[in-house]
Amino acid sequence: MTLEQARFNMVEQQIRPWDVLDAKVLDLFMSIPRHQFVSEAQQSLAYTDTALPIGEGQFMLPPTLEARMLQALDIDETETVLEIGTGSGFNTALLSKSAAQVTTVEYFPALIETAKTRLKAFNPIEFCQGDASQDWQDGKQYDVIYLTGAVTNISTQYLEKLTIGGRVAAFVGTKPAMSACITTRVGENEWETEILFETVVPALIHAEPKPTFKL
Repeated sequence: MTLEQARFNMVEQQIRPWDVLDAKVLDLFMSIPRHQFVSEAQQSLAYTDTALPIGEGQFMLPPTLEARMLQALDIDETETVLEIGTGSGFNTALLSKSAAQVTTVEYFPALIETAKTRLKAFNPIEFCQGDASQDWQDGKQYDVIYLTGAVTNISTQYLEKLTIGGRVAAFVGTKPAMSACITTRVGENEWETEILFETVVPALIHAEPKPTFKL
């Protein structure tokens, strides 16, 4: 099977059956070569519905999760996006093709350097390196914030970085009970949360749940 056929099968046999019917989202997954965002040894697995290791103990999320979250965010081409956890850069590519401007933050310098190379052909992206587990203090507000790793809760700092009508996409909870959520700022001090589906994903760096001790 060619990589092009594998990409088609990913969209038609994995993503679409998972209630992802937005033509814009489906077109993005067809148009962006996912195998270019993994190592050469992993290219045959790039279009399978599984999490792939990308180094530094981090993982590329399965395409069904990426697609469902992107569909739920419903990003407009005029909006600004803050991504926490650049990872492989593939999700960054999806966001870049959806929004006016993307700022992406990665904890591991090696991962962000690799992502920069992979994303040269995409719209201008602001790359930042550092710990953004609870906040990213750039003094800006965003229409969309995407936490690509799990958190026990969404920090107040991120909720307050949203514009009115802005959304945070996050995986909230601890194993074995996590929820993919979209939280929308509907007023100056008011937010509403929609739970999309249950899942388990690796925690965002320094957002891991605190260990509990039993006597």
